[in-house]
Amino acid sequence: MEITIRDGGPDDVPAILGMLDSSVEWLVSQGRTGQWGSKPLSESPKTVESVVRYMEEGAVFIAEADGVAAATLTLTDAPGAYLSHLPPPGEPERYIHWLASDRRFKGHGVGAALLAHAAEVTRDAGVALLRVDCYAGADGRLVAYYEAQGFSPTQSYTVGENQWPGQVLARRV
Repeated sequence: MEITIRDGGPDDVPAILGMLDSSVEWLVSQGRTGQWGSKPLSESPKTVESVVRYMEEGAVFIAEADGVAAATLTLTDAPGAYLSHLPPPGEPERYIHWLASDRRFKGHGVGAALLAHAAEVTRDAGVALLRVDCYAGADGRLVAYYEAQGFSPTQSYTVGENQWPGQVLARRV
């Protein structure tokens, strides 16, 4: 399977939302609804607005597997306002938002390819810090995934009335 990375844009919003919905469906099938709930994210106006806003603020990348859109992430200069209560890193950074894959491509390395691309783009911009945050509840598998991709946990946090558990991770590039 050949993986290529291309720039994304507004025309990719439906495919990105489809990837997010695919991830939710897979999480639900695993009994893991703590991360993104149990309903398709494409039905949430707040999620759609977030995907579009980060796209406008940064750069979207699409990993294609044999020409089929398989995974996505968006790279901006800072985390979202939901993390404004955490201290800033004290240096320029690039921040990953909405990393998701179509679960048909699970295990094919599309997410890892996007993370490697994000590291390269960050380094090429003369920035040495790449960060991401993720769900840190349940079995910790998502945090472990990022650790396996070279990230190290830096700050834990909770948000919302449900005290959603999150973890910020960083990687030097």
